[in-house]
Amino acid sequence: MKMKDFMMKVKELWYSFLRLFVTHYKLTVSYNHIYGDADDISYEVKKFYKKQEKYLYFKTVEGELIEIRGAEGLNYRIEEL
Repeated sequence: MKMKDFMMKVKELWYSFLRLFVTHYKLTVSYNHIYGDADDISYEVKKFYKKQEKYLYFKTVEGELIEIRGAEGLNYRIEEL
């Protein structure tokens, strides 16, 4: 059991080391022109696959693939964490 526990600790340390070099983003999407009201949705984004004026496609930290479309354009804010 001690070797197995040791390997688990090494694996945890390796993943925590890798997390230091990965950039995450906070994406806030507003469906109108006012930020901070009830229709805003925030995501913690791991990777953007496509960013266009009327289309966003990205992967969240939880591994969820999300696609957002807007006919009149999207109002979104991206912040680096």
